[in-house]
Amino acid sequence: MITIWHNPRCSKSRQTLALIEASGKPHTVRKYLEDAPTLAELEAAQAALDLPVLKMLRSAEKLFKELGLSRDDDQSVLLDAASNHPILIERPIVFSGTHAIIGRPPEAVKDLL
Repeated sequence: MITIWHNPRCSKSRQTLALIEASGKPHTVRKYLEDAPTLAELEAAQAALDLPVLKMLRSAEKLFKELGLSRDDDQSVLLDAASNHPILIERPIVFSGTHAIIGRPPEAVKDLL
């Protein structure tokens, strides 16, 4: 089963979802801004992505700076901020089994399909 953490206002997220839908694979859509992932889910996402936490966050987001966050912060600080402010999560994140990928560019999702 494919799961996408989706933001319908984001063009990349919409394009990624369209690729998933075109594949015909069963999938679920989680609007992560309305149904924010828990800290444990974010930790699991990071492990599935196999990336540093900073790579799964939108560090250029205005809120990142307003919260006093820095690219040098400990990963636990960044994950905690993302769990409290899901707008900081890079989008979209697509999961398949124990693997995940950030749909930027959207075509990157083809590796999971």
